[in-house]
Amino acid sequence: MSTETEPHTPIAEVDMAIEGMTCASCVARVEKRLAKLPGVTATVNLPLETAHVVLTEEHDDAALVSQVKAAGYGGRVTSRHSLVERSEHGERSRDHGQHAVLSHGDHADHAGHDHMAHSEMDPAMLGGHDHGGEDTSAPTDARSADLRRRLIVSAILTVPVVILSMIPATQFPGWQWLVLALALPVATWGAWPFHRAAFNAGRHGSSTMDTLVSLGVIAATAWSLWAITFGGAGEIGMTMEMSFIPRATHAGHHPELYFETAAVVTTFLLAGRYAESRSRRSASEALLKLLDMGAKSATKLVGEQQVEVPIDALQVNDLFLVRPGEKIATDGVVVSGNSAVDTSLLTGESVPVEVSPGDEVTGATINSSGALTVRATRVGSDTQLAQIGRLVSQAQTGKAPVQRLADRISAVFVPIVIGIALLTFIAWMIWGPNTQAAFTAAVAVLIIACPCALGLATPTALLVGSGRASQKGILIKGPEILESTRQIDTIVLDKTGTLTTGVMAVSGVRPLPGEDEATALRFAGAAESNSEHPIARAITEAAREAGPLPDVTDFQNTAGLGITASVEGETVAVGRPGFLNDAGISGADDAAALVSESGGTAVVVGWGGRARAVIEVRDEPKAEAAQAISELRELQVEPILLTGDNQAAAQRVAGELGIERVHAEVLPEDKVRVVSDLQGAERVVAMVGDGVNDAAALAQAGQRGLGIAMGTGTDVAIEASDITIVGGDVTRVPMAIRVSRATLRIIKQNLFWAFAYNVAAIPLAAAGLLNPMIAGAAMAASSVIVVGNSLRLRSAE
Repeated sequence: MSTETEPHTPIAEVDMAIEGMTCASCVARVEKRLAKLPGVTATVNLPLETAHVVLTEEHDDAALVSQVKAAGYGGRVTSRHSLVERSEHGERSRDHGQHAVLSHGDHADHAGHDHMAHSEMDPAMLGGHDHGGEDTSAPTDARSADLRRRLIVSAILTVPVVILSMIPATQFPGWQWLVLALALPVATWGAWPFHRAAFNAGRHGSSTMDTLVSLGVIAATAWSLWAITFGGAGEIGMTMEMSFIPRATHAGHHPELYFETAAVVTTFLLAGRYAESRSRRSASEALLKLLDMGAKSATKLVGEQQVEVPIDALQVNDLFLVRPGEKIATDGVVVSGNSAVDTSLLTGESVPVEVSPGDEVTGATINSSGALTVRATRVGSDTQLAQIGRLVSQAQTGKAPVQRLADRISAVFVPIVIGIALLTFIAWMIWGPNTQAAFTAAVAVLIIACPCALGLATPTALLVGSGRASQKGILIKGPEILESTRQIDTIVLDKTGTLTTGVMAVSGVRPLPGEDEATALRFAGAAESNSEHPIARAITEAAREAGPLPDVTDFQNTAGLGITASVEGETVAVGRPGFLNDAGISGADDAAALVSESGGTAVVVGWGGRARAVIEVRDEPKAEAAQAISELRELQVEPILLTGDNQAAAQRVAGELGIERVHAEVLPEDKVRVVSDLQGAERVVAMVGDGVNDAAALAQAGQRGLGIAMGTGTDVAIEASDITIVGGDVTRVPMAIRVSRATLRIIKQNLFWAFAYNVAAIPLAAAGLLNPMIAGAAMAASSVIVVGNSLRLRSAE
């Protein structure tokens, strides 16, 4: 590909599956290793086991995978998205990579890695292994099954180990040798995932949280093997008892055994990892469901024949049939047929949308009633569903600013902890009672300090929060947006299409004295029936609802002013007051004055030389708009109405909705100025618009606040805004702020828990006040607590 680009301009985005990560240190190391390639920026997601790579210089897939391998992990490119228009196609393309697979361990037992094809945004990304040493970090069914198998076997073996080690009454002569036989498989085979991950990191000169676990289990097992074989603990008649504070603080004739510590720590960690794996799968369910919503096949129309084809076989301009109850195969335009389409999967709105020839429909929505013939307009990765999936995936992959600090701490945490453990051992050797006390305290430090919760604090909250938002038709562009929602104090809302329906409707008919309201509406509706103007259609629709319309002849349209037509022998004029005055009809100004203060558009109807009535046409507020404004005020956000309409119309809508500040009769460039002026007054502004007419104002708001686009997730809306509301429900705006703030709040809670846990526990362990077994249970519980806290976002509203 020969293409010239500006320096540092992204030329491609690459998605990768990363195998073998278990903690925040793993994430930091993969990102750091990939960043060593010139022009490469990587963001790694621990729960999804993925990496999103942005290239400003050309690198092939093998180079990226090689860097991941050099970090001690397995990697595979799952998709490559070119950001440079190719000369032969003139459009973006996405190439699926099913190659460049390297095992992070590079052992022979990885040779059978499953080279199965994956969807371009499959969060699981990795196929399963069928060998005993598979990675146990990625949240796939195969890995969960392997963890479950190891957990069950380890738990069965650990229970008698604990009973025999803790209860003297059960300790028959030679009991310690049975404990040895039961505990060794747990400390080796059961803990193998931790040992292997630690070994792979160590052989590349680095360390992870698994390094701490592996060192702790190996140290406890090695000490116990020495004690039972050479230290006299294997003698018949030796007894032990339970102690939450390390037993090393009590004097004894024989060195203590820590087989139960190694077994219990392994079992607890396997239980925590298994629960974490299931929770991570649960956390990513929203994205998985989103990506699985699309139709799998389509009924393509080839001449007079109906051919069932895979969805991938559809091309732009193909015609396809959608029967009642079927999913619409891809984005398109209705060619024939009328139906109601259920768009709730994408928009969260339960009311079906009526469609007819010429209307656009979206892939993955459900055809509720009549059969439709649709012409495909977007297929594959260009569809709205694919765009939404990319947005959600990017939001889940990125990092909130609050996570940057956590990443920096994680990068140096493991070496520091190992150093603390060594210092603890040395200090206890110098000032403690014996070697056993020194060993016990050091092992407790290693085990208690493993902050797996730290690596899960942000990603799991982002997974659940952005997934919940997408279920409600709210697309958050990236995690950095979360910080902005916390600071928003002002929200500027466009009127037409955002707070109002965007559809003109008759709000009232006011006859002049002595005139009949029904006749005036019937004549006006008939006269306007041949016009395509939105106001004309509104009048005709209202008249038809009241009864049948008479025939019309001699229809004449004066663009922008009004129409004349012959109705039941009368020459009827409908339009602006000035138009009727020019047509020789008196009283038009008096009629228009009847609605001049109401904020509606006045349309005068007259015949026989005089005005008969004025018809008021309005763009009515949406039913839910007042509720949305009320909810924004509850969030301590001041609403401001912004519109190009006249002052009267703007004040009417503002009054109905409870908005105090109004900017009316503004042009698109004026909207940018209003937002900029508010920002200059130290306000943090969110702008809500349709994402097309308000694109410039949305972009301006996004510089120091938020741009929120109402619409159907079009390219313009997505590019111009930070948050896109799929559909027209304006109550999704305060909901977006609430979900974003809740996600940020959960992230901070998770980080506080992870840090506070370690800050409090490490000194206790170093002081010899924590039994390593209890430390292991607490460490495993911390990860489960963090993930469980994140799952609370599944019910966020």
